Amino acid sequence: MTRVVATGTFDIIHPGHLFYLEESRALGDELHVIVAREQNVRHKPKPIIPEDQRLAMVLGLKPVDHAVLGDLTDKFKPIREIQPDIITIGFNQRFAPESLETELKSQGLDIRVVRTGQFEDCEFCSSRRIIDRAMLLRGYVPSGDDQTP
Repeated sequence: MTRVVATGTFDIIHPGHLFYLEESRALGDELHVIVAREQNVRHKPKPIIPEDQRLAMVLGLKPVDHAVLGDLTDKFKPIREIQPDIITIGFNQRFAPESLETELKSQGLDIRVVRTGQFEDCEFCSSRRIIDRAMLLRGYVPSGDDQTP
């Protein structure tokens, strides 16, 4: 049995997330998803949706067999517990597969890392685009000095 792990924040589920999870699931027999803890999200704005709700949404998606929240202090702890054969990285996730494989090996983990393909661009295939659209429709006008990506 081939066990696959996908990771992400999954704040405001959209078609890009579903595509990533479907591609990840197609690589194996069982898909485990690690949902990022709010306090560990540092590379982008903090999630809007609380982590327990993001976890519940991911668990409800058809391609997902199992999902857990990431560990607060050791990002490799869930990986050691799940013991996957493959870890997938979405096309827009900031990890380099080779660097992640090297980091995993330094932890004694021999796991293949695969970058999934890119979902065709659509208007709302990004949490940021969904948030921006909602703010626009609700009358928010950015001040110009917002530092959010």
